[in-house]
Amino acid sequence: MGKHNEFGKEGEKIATDFLIKKGYSIKYKNYRYLKAEIDIIAQKEEILAIVEVRARSNDQIIPIAETITPKKIKLLVMAADYYVTENNLDVEVRFDVITILKNKKIFKIEHLESAFYHF
Repeated sequence: MGKHNEFGKEGEKIATDFLIKKGYSIKYKNYRYLKAEIDIIAQKEEILAIVEVRARSNDQIIPIAETITPKKIKLLVMAADYYVTENNLDVEVRFDVITILKNKKIFKIEHLESAFYHF
């Protein structure tokens, strides 16, 4: 496994722990539907958060959250719709992004709630 994949998995673990500390329950990690994958599905009260985790070890010019393409958003929405339907859930669905920036041994975590919307 490449170093970027290892850091990606580490980022998902950090994001999961972060969400649990904020009072979320983790419903699913790495949920797959067709060509889509949701990093984390978490719930807090009546809100189901579909969470995309973006982890980087350098601070590039483009903000990490802006690296999510319209195609990725479409796949996330499709997978979220399927998950909610399959599990017969009556919840508000929100799309969040958690960015993790690693600078040496220090991690900077940012949780962007309602990072994007679908119509």
